[in-house]
Amino acid sequence: MHGAEAPSPWVVRFAHLVAQGGSVLDVACGAGRHTSFFAGRGCTVDAVDRDPALGGWFAAQPQVRFLAADIEGGPWPYAGRHFDAVIVTNYLHRPLFPLLRAALADNGVVIYETFARGNEAYGKPSNPAFLLRPGELLEEFGDGFSVVAFEQGLLDTPRPAVVQRVCARRGAVRESALLERGTAGVRG
Repeated sequence: MHGAEAPSPWVVRFAHLVAQGGSVLDVACGAGRHTSFFAGRGCTVDAVDRDPALGGWFAAQPQVRFLAADIEGGPWPYAGRHFDAVIVTNYLHRPLFPLLRAALADNGVVIYETFARGNEAYGKPSNPAFLLRPGELLEEFGDGFSVVAFEQGLLDTPRPAVVQRVCARRGAVRESALLERGTAGVRG
């Protein structure tokens, strides 16, 4: 069943920061596990992937707008649009960082998780072009964002992998902002 894979525990952990009925952009949505998860929470989801065959899977979900687009080689299809949340997992194309930041509405949340340097010891991706540098997501979503949580290190499940992940809210840093830095569930 398409989209049947469980959503990332990192995404689930911070999904409560996205208001029910909010707008979500699922970047490089793949099989749609996060698209279906947020649609099931009452959100309107724009799902983008380069594979046009994926669109048929979302046709039965009225809250989902699927777009087949080459977001690496073509124009950014969401110019001028703002979302309550941007979700990215297992995908890295650095030139998109400024576009992802710009796509977030004020107080919008980015939930990002992908592979980091050191992952080459555990399998693919192993090309440094597709692996985050230490602290890179903090650099990209630090200035102008309130970091809610950040982790980097080795995960044991679902398979050994070195990852980096951040959850950050767009807007001025507030003294009361929660910052969880660490290795909870991650060996670093």
